[in-house]
Amino acid sequence: MIPWLEAATPFPSLREALIEPNGLLCAGADLSPRRIVDAYRQGIFPWFSAGQPILWWSPDPRMVLFPAEFRISRSLRRTLRNVCYEIRLDSAFPEVIRACAETPRSGQPGTWITQEMQRAYQQLFELGIAHSVEVWSDEQLIGGLYGLAIGRMFYGESMFSRRTNASKIAAAHLARFLEAQGFGMIDCQMNTAHLASLGAREIARDDFIARLDLLVALKVEQSHWPTAGASQPWL
Repeated sequence: MIPWLEAATPFPSLREALIEPNGLLCAGADLSPRRIVDAYRQGIFPWFSAGQPILWWSPDPRMVLFPAEFRISRSLRRTLRNVCYEIRLDSAFPEVIRACAETPRSGQPGTWITQEMQRAYQQLFELGIAHSVEVWSDEQLIGGLYGLAIGRMFYGESMFSRRTNASKIAAAHLARFLEAQGFGMIDCQMNTAHLASLGAREIARDDFIARLDLLVALKVEQSHWPTAGASQPWL
């Protein structure tokens, strides 16, 4: 039976809990900033659809991307050299998370980015914990992604494209930015062909947690990311 969390109930230990084969750990609790940050620090994340209770997950293996391993194809490199777009950081977080929620996903009839989730992550953005990477063209938001930064660990949540390769452009700039800032790992949560094409790979949960513990312990000021320097020439 999956444990039910009340407001003050801590998460089960990942090393001791009986976790479902698909990674489901427990249910309940709330989406307060403190609860969400506590979850991510332990390698747990919320994922549920409208009408369901809050579900908390920690899959094994875990899909991750090491910033230095981001894979740039020839076609993406040509796109990155294109000067007809601009990268901005944290300038339109509500628009990015809303666009991610509204983007149709293959095999998914709805979205897990519910209004409740959007409000929760907006709070995290206001606290300088959640961030967005945005691709703009002619003052139009054409793609982007959002996630959380705790210590030197980044947790990718979702991305969207309104033009070909726009989300890949955002991901490429995120990887370069994080590498320059000394971030050690990007949590991608679940394995998808799209993430694998960008260089993400699966590692065992024990390995993930060991790396995570070191990265989240590094002290970093929580603040909005400056856009200055977000766009750099690609050779």
